Amino acid sequence: MSLLLLFACESGGTGDSSGNKPKARGSLGEILLVIDSAKYAGPVGDALKEVFEASIPGIIRDESMFYTRKVDPRKLTRILKMANNMVYVTTFDDQNPGSRTINNQFTAESIEMSRTDSSLFMLRNNDEFAIGQEVLYLFGENEEELIKNLKTNKTQLQNLFINRERERLGRALFNRKNGEASLKSQEKFGISLNLPASYQLAMEEEKFLWYRQPTPTPEKPDISLFFYQTDYTDEAQLFPENIIQFRNEITKSRIYGDPAKKESYIVTETLVPPVFKNTQIDGKYSVEMRGAWKTNNLSMGGSFLSYTIVDERQGKIFYAEGFVYYPNEAHRSSLREIETILNATSFEEAVEEN
Repeated sequence: MSLLLLFACESGGTGDSSGNKPKARGSLGEILLVIDSAKYAGPVGDALKEVFEASIPGIIRDESMFYTRKVDPRKLTRILKMANNMVYVTTFDDQNPGSRTINNQFTAESIEMSRTDSSLFMLRNNDEFAIGQEVLYLFGENEEELIKNLKTNKTQLQNLFINRERERLGRALFNRKNGEASLKSQEKFGISLNLPASYQLAMEEEKFLWYRQPTPTPEKPDISLFFYQTDYTDEAQLFPENIIQFRNEITKSRIYGDPAKKESYIVTETLVPPVFKNTQIDGKYSVEMRGAWKTNNLSMGGSFLSYTIVDERQGKIFYAEGFVYYPNEAHRSSLREIETILNATSFEEAVEEN
């Protein structure tokens, strides 16, 4: 399928070899949608917005999962082709000029193959115009078929770009690591934390570590990461209501908006209930929680992302969270940074190697 589709595609957009291609560029979470303007203004555009402009779950302020920019295929310049993430969208029955421009990149054989199997609606082609680039083709015989596939595969499409962004961000974040955090977490928890060097220790207790970016400014978010470990005694510890209670118990005596005011401890916001999903961290069963936080005296607030991880080998539950304070600014990039860092946590393999 890939070979048939790519046979008629532009060769890297410029005819350059991979060695001569520029590096992809663009803001974190940005997706360039290449689609005929008339199609974007209709039902297909609405379905694409449901996928790529869906709200980030769990936070009070409405923010989209990705930032999308639309461009007509006929206006796709060399500079635009260097975008980190590109999504071409078309249907083969569309005779509008923009869609025809995209359709000309497909061979007759590949179009016929798509017609005979409506489940074929997506093609990935990395580094097509630039190094480090994700290019996705979304297609269908008609709009009804394409919209059906977009809705059915919404989560898959979102995760594709979330994982791609995490890979890019990880390369930048972990260029310089906090070696002290890795050693301290091994001694304290029997795991290895992978933290960028920019995070510094703010507080330490027997079962608790808190790291923080040291110099937040109006132009820079205030991001904190904290970690806690306790015994794993019952599956009920992983129930959503118990995770919220567990979180509140950790923060109440340790994290304050103003340390001089003990009533300013952090609590979980319930106005918009946290959102939970099952996942894995380093192969271990985990419960992800996304939500909003506030201080008990309502002086501060923001967003958080946490993972409650079951470490059966040690008989422990490990709680890892990142929270951001950045009033009146978007939290999307900060939450993606937190997600990337926490997902890099390593368990017994790293400790045994040491």
